Amino acid sequence: MEVMPVQAFVFPGQGSQSVGMGRDLAEAFAPAREVFQEVDEALGQHLSKLMFEGPMEDLTRTDNAQPALMAVSLAVLRVLEREGGVDIRRDVALVAGHSLGEYSALAAAGALGIAQTARLLRLRGNAMQAAVPPGRGGMAALIGVGMDMARAASLCAEAATYTDEAGKAHKQIIEVANDNGGGQVVVAGEMAAIDRVIDLAKAQGVKRALKLPVSAPFHCSMMEPAAEAMRQALDATGINAPVVPVVANVTAAKVTDPAMIRDLLVRQITGTVRWRESVDAMVAMGVDSFVEIGAGKVLAGLVRRINGDVATRSVGTPADIEAYLATR
Repeated sequence: MEVMPVQAFVFPGQGSQSVGMGRDLAEAFAPAREVFQEVDEALGQHLSKLMFEGPMEDLTRTDNAQPALMAVSLAVLRVLEREGGVDIRRDVALVAGHSLGEYSALAAAGALGIAQTARLLRLRGNAMQAAVPPGRGGMAALIGVGMDMARAASLCAEAATYTDEAGKAHKQIIEVANDNGGGQVVVAGEMAAIDRVIDLAKAQGVKRALKLPVSAPFHCSMMEPAAEAMRQALDATGINAPVVPVVANVTAAKVTDPAMIRDLLVRQITGTVRWRESVDAMVAMGVDSFVEIGAGKVLAGLVRRINGDVATRSVGTPADIEAYLATR
């Protein structure tokens, strides 16, 4: 009987960007340069120059950060394939990504082309930014021992309701956006409700409760206009069956059917990123090694906090690539 591989490739989301990312890859490897050029041409923008040189405020804009992070992930993967003989179909059991990283995972598994993915992520970034007027919504991280999805949902339920000066009760939107595991949950919603949930969390002894430096309330129902925009875009997009299963954010279950992938990508815009459950599901399916492909080391850290028994590594620089290939 064929033994299933036990390695998962995972792909980072927004927050992992930094000025200079990908520059050393481009200098060292022709396959990486090809990916950056393909993304630049697809967007009609010198995005790689922004990635390499900044400024940070432009790189962090969601319409730039999303395709930029995908470009670095796919550049790393292309180098591993071309220079190191890595075959994702043979060497990887599952792929997954955090939020926009799910698009990187799909591109890595051949469900989407790189240029196609770059255009979808540019549209996704613009649609998410346009869905809510600036200042109306935000996100907060709730961090501490015992913080989990159930406790965060309870805090959100309490923070959603407030009474005005006339004694009338009102309800605002605040929902669990990311279940990152390891005592870290992110919530999103209307700004006043975000302020209330932070105050409530601190009053209940949560170790840290802080607003995140983001421009919109991602992964909550306020993103419905963006979900509709992505529904239209994805309906017009050809999606192939991935060569390895993708573990989806909103279900924490593997998926290979293109029609289901399309539906899950739409639902992901307003749905919770169930990262903790996704990692647990991959471990239950036999994965014992998680390799973060792309910029930063955020996902490897989250995986270690979720399950300390699995191996983790981040592969995002020429030195990382060399070290990873040396273990094969």
